[in-house]
Amino acid sequence: MRLSAKRDALTETSDIAGILPVFAALGSAARSWHRWLMAFAAGAVGALAMPPFGFLPALVLSLVPAIWLLDGTMKGSPSRWAPLKAAAVLGWCWGFGYFVAGLWWLGAAFLVEADQFAWAMPFGVLGLPALLAFFPAFGFVLARLLWLPDARRILAFALGLTVAEWLRGYLFTGFPWNSPGMALGQHLWLMQSASLVGLYGLTFLSLCIGAAPAVLLTGRTARARWTAPILAAAMLVGMAGFGVWRVPAQASATVPEVRLRIMQPNLLQDAKFNPRNRDAIMRHYLTLSARPGRDGAAPTHTIWPESAFPFLLHRDAGSLAQIAALLEPGSVLITGAARMDEPLPGEAVGKFYNAIQVIDDQGTILGSYDKAHLVPFGEYVPKFLDALIRAVGLRQFVHIPGGFEPAEKRMVLSIPGLPRVAATICYEAIFPGEILADGPRPNLILNVTNDAWFGETPGPYQHFAQARLRAVEEGLPLVRAANTGISAIVDSFGRVVDNLPLSVEGLIDSSLPVAEPATVYSTWGKFSLTVTLVICLMLLVVRRGQHSTFP
Repeated sequence: MRLSAKRDALTETSDIAGILPVFAALGSAARSWHRWLMAFAAGAVGALAMPPFGFLPALVLSLVPAIWLLDGTMKGSPSRWAPLKAAAVLGWCWGFGYFVAGLWWLGAAFLVEADQFAWAMPFGVLGLPALLAFFPAFGFVLARLLWLPDARRILAFALGLTVAEWLRGYLFTGFPWNSPGMALGQHLWLMQSASLVGLYGLTFLSLCIGAAPAVLLTGRTARARWTAPILAAAMLVGMAGFGVWRVPAQASATVPEVRLRIMQPNLLQDAKFNPRNRDAIMRHYLTLSARPGRDGAAPTHTIWPESAFPFLLHRDAGSLAQIAALLEPGSVLITGAARMDEPLPGEAVGKFYNAIQVIDDQGTILGSYDKAHLVPFGEYVPKFLDALIRAVGLRQFVHIPGGFEPAEKRMVLSIPGLPRVAATICYEAIFPGEILADGPRPNLILNVTNDAWFGETPGPYQHFAQARLRAVEEGLPLVRAANTGISAIVDSFGRVVDNLPLSVEGLIDSSLPVAEPATVYSTWGKFSLTVTLVICLMLLVVRRGQHSTFP
């Protein structure tokens, strides 16, 4: 009786069979491969909403079919669990399409040393998306548990996938790359809402806005059809209006007596880490960094990208002397560099760290920041897999014996002449709410990276967009040095003050924008998201209790 009532309720509310014959036909069999293929295609379309494309309608084209396909799981089934299993499969297929289309560029890293890693390319291009797809599978199941036969199922869908995205950002070291919130988080006015709710709040809003048009063809009355899309459009307009209000018309003020120079060498990855090229690489860095500036003023702070040297800089007195000769009196160099601790008794080598080092005009290393959030398999191999991987003759991508060690905790980097610095290396900048160390608030986000692994693909654009959003979330300027690009100076509102595009050699000479006061997100971000999701859950649970047609 309950299954029959459930079918009747959905038919009365949405009349899918009459209005959406294609989806109804495909949705009639919960295990139909046609529905799985449609879910895969819908997920793949969603990747077009991500950088560098930024095609917002793709979000609608991706999420609306997901809603309709989940509607299809409401059809009669002899098992109480069959709809949840069907939702899980649909979510996995949707997620697999989304991640394959959005992360295919990871395959480029396997071709840098193709003789050693090309065979493993399918594991990166298809294997990682297949694993990540279990998160939207969970999100679809959670949404299906809260499903209602009206427009409120949009809230259920947004809540389920937002929780799944939050889990994806934390579990198994986390990988919040291309969260749906980035669809809104790459546009200047729309991204300003991140100062209130952060990436995961933007994700919830993106899912609500993108999925809302699904009810246009499934509502029984005009009010049922139009209320959610109108609210979604109003939400989008409100976000844009808030952005216009928040972003000042004038350029940001700058920190006095700070002149930054970012050096983008544009070195191919296979050359960058070849020790035989050490002298040529150093000459290239020094020659490029010594070019006259646009205004003739000498820089106070020169910045080089991540892992700049195929050797240990702190153990190379000759290279430190060359750096000292480059720098003007009172200026410093900030550079990425691998470093090694002194070996402990009984050890052949010490522990290696992916670091940022600060060097003065005497060639003295004044301080270091060690990377805390390492890339699994790229910078280290998880210990439970290390023995197996070594047994078959494999290693991580980085040529470091045993891989890098993570810093015990995130530390503030002290640099003469600069305010307090929140340092990040490579993909540390993609984790919302995690880039600031404990203690007094910094006034600057520094990100050094090497995206040469991924060539001229969407990867470097996606990486830069995520780092840029951190500036808006925290109300802090971003200074970014990337080997092949995109290097940039970004103010506290996410405005790009200056940049060097991908695959271009050159310099950025710029002042440093000032920091803005702490944002709402910086102070209350995680709390506000929790409150939003709890209120949404309570509304759905209360309404669900009034609909006896749902289990």
